[in-house]
Amino acid sequence: MKIIRSPKEMQKICRDFKRRGKSIGFVPTMGYLHRGHLNLVKIAGSKSDVVVVSLFVNPAQFGPREDFHRYPRNFKRDWLLLEKSGCDYLFAPGVRAMYPEGYHTYVNVEKLTGHLEGAVRPGHFKGVTTIVAKLFNLVQPDIAVFGQKDAQQAVVLKKMVDDLNYGIKMIIAPTVRERSGLACSSRNQYLSSEERKQAKVLYQSLQLAKEMIKNGERSVNRLVSKMNKFIDKQPLAEIDYIAVTNAHTLELLNKLKGEVLISLAVRFGKTRLIDNIKTKLRK
Repeated sequence: MKIIRSPKEMQKICRDFKRRGKSIGFVPTMGYLHRGHLNLVKIAGSKSDVVVVSLFVNPAQFGPREDFHRYPRNFKRDWLLLEKSGCDYLFAPGVRAMYPEGYHTYVNVEKLTGHLEGAVRPGHFKGVTTIVAKLFNLVQPDIAVFGQKDAQQAVVLKKMVDDLNYGIKMIIAPTVRERSGLACSSRNQYLSSEERKQAKVLYQSLQLAKEMIKNGERSVNRLVSKMNKFIDKQPLAEIDYIAVTNAHTLELLNKLKGEVLISLAVRFGKTRLIDNIKTKLRK
């Protein structure tokens, strides 16, 4: 595995591979890798000739009161994990390399980004789409692999790829979970032992919702109310939102129909966790 720091060098390497007819699989990350990330790398390796993983904590997607400086970083640990995972190139640029002085250009996907995470974290998705667009231009992947845990991000990036004619195949991999059901996340390391124990309620509440739908529930209000009460039993849990939307358009639903995305964001102390499930209702 080779480590590349320069955007121009990364772009040149990828152009050379494309000229030789090699397919490129790409996994963008912010580092502090876990089993979920490594699963994305494995998928990329199974579907391409060359695997590129980026490691870049993107300041543009963090709000002024968010955890950019606190976000976990351990480059040596990530490097060792990627070396064993089948990654061919680790692209790890510095902030100044990606956002040089005088940088003023941003990519924004409208309509899909104003609610859910976008409502709680204004400007977040503009930062996400901008950095991913830049990375796509540098790496020129044939496929890009993302995780379902960041469900709204996946929908937004798919829309960006379609609207800007990138011609990249987007693969959204299932969420990888800890034994308790808690979704793997770099932020899990912030949790105290008691917070981690209580945080499994996120997955449990989503499974409760899925069971209610299976048993015939079609009222969004009743579903969300039941989930709220279930999560509120955990004294450390503070709910940001629970939302039920169309899985493709992210339109908020009043009645359950079609393919549904149930998303939630809950805080445990200073740690904010997100999770979701998708389910398809029979007509």
